[in-house]
Amino acid sequence: EFRFKTASGDWKWILSTGKIVEWDDQGRPLRMLGTHTDITELKTASLEISRLLAESQRRLERIETLRAIDVAISSNYDLKQTLDVILKETITHLQVDAAAVLLYHEEEQIFKHADSLGFQTDYIQKTRENQEGVVAAQHDKWGEVVDLALVEPTGFDPLFVRMMQEENFQQYYAISLTSKGKLIGALELFIRQPFEVDDEWRNFFKTLAGQAGVAIENAQLVNGLQIANLELLQAYDATIAGWSMAMDFRDKETEGHTQRVTEMTLALARLLGMPEDQMEHIRRGALLHDIGKMGIPDAILLKPGLLTDEERAIMQTHPKMAYDMLKSIEFLRPALEIPHLHHEKWDGTGYPYGLKGEEIPLPARLFAVIDVFDALTSDRPYRPAWPKEKTLAYLQEQSGKHFDPEVVKQFLSII
Repeated sequence: EFRFKTASGDWKWILSTGKIVEWDDQGRPLRMLGTHTDITELKTASLEISRLLAESQRRLERIETLRAIDVAISSNYDLKQTLDVILKETITHLQVDAAAVLLYHEEEQIFKHADSLGFQTDYIQKTRENQEGVVAAQHDKWGEVVDLALVEPTGFDPLFVRMMQEENFQQYYAISLTSKGKLIGALELFIRQPFEVDDEWRNFFKTLAGQAGVAIENAQLVNGLQIANLELLQAYDATIAGWSMAMDFRDKETEGHTQRVTEMTLALARLLGMPEDQMEHIRRGALLHDIGKMGIPDAILLKPGLLTDEERAIMQTHPKMAYDMLKSIEFLRPALEIPHLHHEKWDGTGYPYGLKGEEIPLPARLFAVIDVFDALTSDRPYRPAWPKEKTLAYLQEQSGKHFDPEVVKQFLSII
């Protein structure tokens, strides 16, 4: 197949089919027998089909790109990963050499470099570290493709011009990123070898920018919620620490008790193989284990002698008081097993419900051992502290009665 120019100047596609029928003495072909067929119409149709197929394939790839960003929007709320997806897909399917995302900081009214890909130097970070304005945002209409060749580059500083030269960029395009009518940032494209851009390319750039704006805003919103949630958790934990400290201050004889039993409880929980994601609940439960005593009168809580039966009955209401105080706080519900049930006993003679054996949650069972150990080895108004050896002997004696035997065994192995 070849193209042939006719005498009238038209180009025809010709299909030649034949064979050599005569050779010279050196074996070179002299004559050929065959036909020449005009296949212009067929070839034109074939080329059009190939063009349409290539165009369809390119559009499919671009749809897949938008889908990839959709997935980033719906399944990934990490801003850095979202920006990485946007830049990678942009460079691949717009066939540019480098791209950068700038984020707009409304409070300061400046743009800052957020992420970039395809650069050989770090100029892009320096020139976009703190920009009062960029061409894409200064343009009359947000969301329109801006070609550097068609505008006055008033928003560019000398460093940017130097970067264009150092990176050997020949073309630059930019577009503002918006979401729900709000300016989010800008997407910049850089090209080293100039090529023609058509309306389809520009329209895809606009569509890509629209998706990118939504993805970035979603990631920023989630990131803000995560920061707010972290601050809220810190405030909760500070409140819990304050409550436990208040209990220690109120009951001077047990000062420091809460911190000690919390540290030992976490160590024993890890030794027993409890999941790491439960450790924070166990820590909070240990810190709050005596919070119910806030409802016990000072005359009973701080009494220097032994309690009467009636006073003991009042004292034994403090686990239920703890539960009633905290159950409405959803954040603390996973931590209530220790303050609510750490006075239950393995043989079912504990309080407030007389639970037995493994009916008692494991965090409460292991805390019970540690709580008694620390209480017996500390001075009380009604008795001096026990020696460590006597306390350990008591724990062994109460194994299978007051305490879970396996928990006692593991506790003794680390104490």
